[in-house]
Amino acid sequence: MNTFIVSFHQEDNVDSMQVQKLTTAEFEKSASRGFRRLFELDTNMGSFVFFDAEDDEGDLSHLVLQYEEDSQDPSDCYSFSKNDFYEFMALYLQGMDEMEEEEEEEEEEEEDEDYGPIHHLAHLMFHVVEEGKSVKP
Repeated sequence: MNTFIVSFHQEDNVDSMQVQKLTTAEFEKSASRGFRRLFELDTNMGSFVFFDAEDDEGDLSHLVLQYEEDSQDPSDCYSFSKNDFYEFMALYLQGMDEMEEEEEEEEEEEEDEDYGPIHHLAHLMFHVVEEGKSVKP
């Protein structure tokens, strides 16, 4: 497991994050007592699956697996602090809520897709992937 720091643009309104890149064995150890698949995010960089997991000692981890296009196996595994992971969850839930509201309104005119919480989450994950490219798990 290697740790790296992800810095974001000032306009991203997110503090820098300390991220850990895990090997498959480290992921499996982190999830030895089970995990919950919370949500998935599809992007042009592949898909990201967000989990929380518990190890044999009862310690919780907040994990994201990255899958590249058409791959059954994850290309990378990242571990985040609870606070940073909460930020991701909040963005996702806010974006899902906005999508439901838009569906209920059922506007017939075509709209340009605004930059919303889901796009912002994808943007933050882009930074994580970019910073983590040179880091070996």
